[in-house]
Parts: sequence; C-alpha cells; structure tokens
Amino acid sequence: MRTIKRERQRPPLAGRCRCRKRKWPRPQRWARRQRRRVRSRVPPWSGDTGSKMAALAESLSLERDVARAIELLEKLQRSGNVPPQKLQTLQRVLQSKFCSAIREVYEQLYETLDISGSPEIRAHATAKATVAAFAASEGHAHPRVVELPKTEEGLGFNIMGGKEQNSPIYISRIIPGGVADRHGGLKRGDQLLSVNGVSVEGEQHEKAVELLKAAQGTVKLVVRYTPKVLEEMEARFEKMRTARRRQQHNSYSSLESRG
Repeated sequence: MRTIKRERQRPPLAGRCRCRKRKWPRPQRWARRQRRRVRSRVPPWSGDTGSKMAALAESLSLERDVARAIELLEKLQRSGNVPPQKLQTLQRVLQSKFCSAIREVYEQLYETLDISGSPEIRAHATAKATVAAFAASEGHAHPRVVELPKTEEGLGFNIMGGKEQNSPIYISRIIPGGVADRHGGLKRGDQLLSVNGVSVEGEQHEKAVELLKAAQGTVKLVVRYTPKVLEEMEARFEKMRTARRRQQHNSYSSLESRG
C-alpha cells in the first residue's frame, strides 16, 4: 500500500496574531506584568510598614490636615467652579474655635483610649467617644484641652469637689502669678474631666490630687467651663459650714447652761 505522508500542520507563530501581524504578550511576560500590577496596588501600610504606621498613629496631629483643607477651599473659591457661599461657610467652620476644640479633644482621646485593633477601628471608637464628650456637655461650654508645664512652683491652681462631696471636681482658684495664671488657658469654674488621659469624672478628690502630683514635665487637662455649677456648689458648701457652726455653737451653749 502506498502511504500518504501527511504534512504536519504548523502551528501559528507563537506570540503573533495571524491577521494583523501584531505581537501579543506571551504568558510569561503577561504573568510578570500582573505581578508588577499587584505589587503596585499593595497599600503602603501593609507588611513591614504596619508598625511604622502604628507608631505614627500614636502621635496623631490633625492640625496640618485642617490647614490643608482650608488651603484647598481657597483655591476652589478662586477657580469659580463651585458656588462660593457653601465654600465660605465650610471654611468658617474649619477655622472656628469650636472645630479646634473638637480636634484637640479627638487627638487627646485617640492617644489615651485603650483600644486594640486596626487604625480604622480605633478612629471610629475615638469619634464615638468625642461625640459622647460633647453630648455630655450639652447646655454647657464644650470641652477643651489645656496643657500646662509643671515646674518647681507647681501648677498654680486649686481644686475642690469630688465623689465624697457629691459634686464634680472643679478649679476653685487660680493663684495670681502662678503657672496657670501666666498660661491663661485655665479658668476658675472649669470642671476637671481628665488628667493626662485619666478620667476623674465621678472620682474621689484625692485621686485627682494624686494624678496632678504624679505628673511630670507637662500636664494635659481636659476641662469644661461651667461657672454656675461652681457657684451652686460653693453656696451649698457655705450652707453646710454655717449649719456646722450653729451646731457647734448650740452644743457649747448647752454645756455652759449645764455647768
């Protein structure tokens, strides 16, 4: 029998398109490109840089971000693409003292709250705590952060009140010429909320004193100005002192009459 040799059909040229003579990426080349793309998409905080981001998170500062946002708003106003009224309103909000107070309280809570988890979880919990702090001060002045240097002469203020007296802890006196007086950030009538991140709300008077004594270098105080409550508290203490004097006077007079 006659054998017919069949010519083996040649495969198309590898990596070439028969119609347009254009090169297609070979499998190895395509895989390399994909690996490069995946590597480029890896966020900067993953892997070994996670510890660096965690270290940066400890010293949170939002002041630069707020300043950058204000700068961008000014550029948008100059461009004229957005209605200027809304931009001006937002700019006034970011430049307000209230926004600065929120930022300071947020940063203080972020550094002091003991929360484990990702930065997103910590930021969410800090935001909730900040809202709760301002909600608790509804009808009063908003909380603010006062940082005082601690020197050999002390901090330059006195406190009164506490759980044992059924009252909050207040700044009762600013010593003239002292550290607090020279700094100017603290007022008589400020309610003391925390000392260096440790809450003193609903605590004994002695605990606040110990925290203030143990502080070194600088002291961060979160306070809220409520002078009316201080006046009511002082009036109540004065009534108690007057009643005690009357009781002592009556006891002395009864002893004299018996004698």
